[in-house]
Amino acid sequence: MPPVATAPGTTAATAAAPAPAAAAAPATAPAAATTLSTSTLPTPDRADFWHEAVANTFIPLDVRLLEPAPSAGTITSHRLGALQVSLVQAGPQRVVRTRGLIARGGEDHVTLALQHRGTARLVQDGRQVLLRPGTFAVSDAGRPFSKELTEPFSFTAFHWPRAAVGVSDEELRELTATDFGAEGGTAALVAAHLGRLARTVDVLDPQAAVRLAATALDLLTVLAQERRGRPPGAEPSEAALALLARIKDHILRRLGDPALDPEQIAAAHHLSVRYLHKLFQCEGITVGRWIQRQRLAMCRRDLARPTARPVTVAAVAGRWGFVSASHFSRSFRAAYGVSPREWQAGARVAAESRTAEARVPAPRRSDAGVTAVPA
Repeated sequence: MPPVATAPGTTAATAAAPAPAAAAAPATAPAAATTLSTSTLPTPDRADFWHEAVANTFIPLDVRLLEPAPSAGTITSHRLGALQVSLVQAGPQRVVRTRGLIARGGEDHVTLALQHRGTARLVQDGRQVLLRPGTFAVSDAGRPFSKELTEPFSFTAFHWPRAAVGVSDEELRELTATDFGAEGGTAALVAAHLGRLARTVDVLDPQAAVRLAATALDLLTVLAQERRGRPPGAEPSEAALALLARIKDHILRRLGDPALDPEQIAAAHHLSVRYLHKLFQCEGITVGRWIQRQRLAMCRRDLARPTARPVTVAAVAGRWGFVSASHFSRSFRAAYGVSPREWQAGARVAAESRTAEARVPAPRRSDAGVTAVPA
């Protein structure tokens, strides 16, 4: 059989499988891609190769092309930790996942397809949905489904093991064959995040790509649990807490930046500002207040540190992102009951006292067992 057109140095057999993580690649190099294409094959040979490429990239599927002369098809895949991101471009076709194919493997995987061009009709769990550009839907490889694309199309498929997302079977069933992204709320947030990840996956360094992929899976978990209808006042999900922890780490590493604000933080995590505030509401605090608390704690620590040369209050405040000395002083007093200067002076006196005590020689025992006091 003629070789499938692939990335340079890749054979048809190796190209058909998802790209493994490149452990030896430099930390700043973009995630390696595997490309499968039938563009260089004779038209009569394209159907068989395309069927094999789709099945090996994702899961065992029955692929039927709907054109007498099949158009060229291309799949470009990147591996981001547990998540595989694949851009699929081809002509009209129908794919079916039967119980027989489920028995052949892949039943523990989930695929989210974000439509870019053309339409797709997905049927699963007694529901069907027509996907249009900008919307997405989820399919569960553990149960039968079908997908029909009647015109030339492109979409990005996000494919991952079910174990990578903390959702129950019931929550996953709420997501399958459902149109997401057209409405607002978390679904629109997921669509925007996945869209940006799809557009930039080939230029992101591996560490950033894996972090963004983890955020995508967390957001999908939140979407599933919201779809199930969490009761008012329910505890935040593990996914929401994990996302909040990453956001807090991001903030702590940038406390000295005076421009740090909710808009910047939300943009860095591809979230809406509204959803960012919603995450912090789980702890009964606003984003801005949490940032101020951390900055004040760092200033309090630095002002109490003994230094060879006295450090000014203004210098410490500026180091941790405060742009106004008067605002810093008011905030510090409100938080700790004393002014920054009073705190610094008290800490200095305490440090000098400890130093003086350390210089006093300890009593020593004489040979007769009587304590000898130095003259």
